[in-house]
Amino acid sequence: MNMDLLKENVGKEAVKLIDDGQVVGLGTGSTTHFFIKHLGMRIQEEELEILGIPTSFQSLILAREFGIKVTSLDEHDVDIAVDGADEVSSQLDLIKGGGAAHTIEKLVDSNAKKFVVIVDESKLVDNLGEFPVPVEVIPDSLRPVTNALIQMGGKPEIRMGIRKDGPVITDNGNFVLDTKFDIEDPAKLEVELNSIPGVLENGIFAGITDKVIVGKMSGIEVINKEEL
Repeated sequence: MNMDLLKENVGKEAVKLIDDGQVVGLGTGSTTHFFIKHLGMRIQEEELEILGIPTSFQSLILAREFGIKVTSLDEHDVDIAVDGADEVSSQLDLIKGGGAAHTIEKLVDSNAKKFVVIVDESKLVDNLGEFPVPVEVIPDSLRPVTNALIQMGGKPEIRMGIRKDGPVITDNGNFVLDTKFDIEDPAKLEVELNSIPGVLENGIFAGITDKVIVGKMSGIEVINKEEL
């Protein structure tokens, strides 16, 4: 079974959680791509009235491609948000931001009445930290924020573009510093990073996940926060 099939399986499973009339947060990334695709198919087949709130230009484009009407946090509350993750700890804390969309993802996901994470089994870890923490920074603050992260024990590297010269530019017009940390307390580090002047947001999502749907070679596993 290839990785794309695992991702598609969890995307299909998450679509079952969506009810007619809901406002749905649409996450960003390769796994969420399948969720958006199958949500659009279900909307068409069952003639559902569902609105999506995209977390990036990528998810906005996909929503339009698959026929999902879009709205914003200015207009609607979020009933349920579905998003991927780069790491999921045993306590359901996350590192996100591999797609450099974590600022708007956190805004949408944290305001949802229910936040569901969909991942393949390779993303499960005991403790966060193997994947670097993406830190979105205002361009003018690059040097002082880099120094502050080093003083905190981090090892920051500016994320560079692959098919463009220079740094990756987020949807908000900022840079990303991918920063390796030894993470003992995700919630504490999340707050400390956001207290640095020039930091817009970081990729630690601590304490907001309600459910994780995991695609495994053996099938689907569902982990609920209340059962931990």
